Amino acid sequence: MWKNKVWNLTLLSTILRRRTTLLSISHFQSNSTSHFPPAISRTSNFDFLGNSNFPGKTFCSESAEKSHVHVRCWSCGNVANGSLFLFCDSCRSVQPLDQSVDYFQIFGLERKYDIGVENLEGKYKDWQKKLHPDLVHSKSEKERGFAAEQSARVIDAYRTLSKPLLRAIYIMRLEGVDVDEEETLSDPELLSEILEIREAVEEAADSRELNQIQSQMQEKLDHWSNSFANAFQCRKFEEALNSIRRMTYYQRVNEEIVKKL
Repeated sequence: MWKNKVWNLTLLSTILRRRTTLLSISHFQSNSTSHFPPAISRTSNFDFLGNSNFPGKTFCSESAEKSHVHVRCWSCGNVANGSLFLFCDSCRSVQPLDQSVDYFQIFGLERKYDIGVENLEGKYKDWQKKLHPDLVHSKSEKERGFAAEQSARVIDAYRTLSKPLLRAIYIMRLEGVDVDEEETLSDPELLSEILEIREAVEEAADSRELNQIQSQMQEKLDHWSNSFANAFQCRKFEEALNSIRRMTYYQRVNEEIVKKL
């Protein structure tokens, strides 16, 4: 029986010291974790690098480790300065697509809902000029492939961030909050309102009436966009999701009107 075994006192002392150290580390980790914001515990559909240039940004330990990884140019071996690495600063070689760079980082924007769309367009055009096929036609087939992938991602990033509803959905997902875009409408009040609006669209006699309804929808979209911005800033994610639901249905009405105009 183990009770009858004689333990070496030195070995026992060592074991006890190791256990004490492990317990201390475990206690420290459990206490440290409790101080992180709730967003860290959520599961995100997007993988992104931690970057101190974006206030209020939270990231998991894996992302934190990635932020310290030095990215080297595949062509000349130069170390990249920063996480946005579409081109090598040294040899100007086009780099492989980095999925860890989120859409806000692509345009050098702070991760927030309220952004200057006019500034976004200018930066988008700058990136597209640099990635245009005419400018990379002399590159190797490998680099042309990289440029095509980078260009497609920049286009997707611009389309997403330039539209309030898509931007709201995207930024919520970056926070790890799932947004069901196909969610069935369950709010009786909103359902009744949407049915009345769609009936009005169907019965509209001419483009003037359709334009009036469209103007009303835009006012509602602006109102709920502001509501989302306030809720998101205060991290009231349930209220933010409710604003997204409203925006989704008003946007769909707008799309129906455009088809009829």
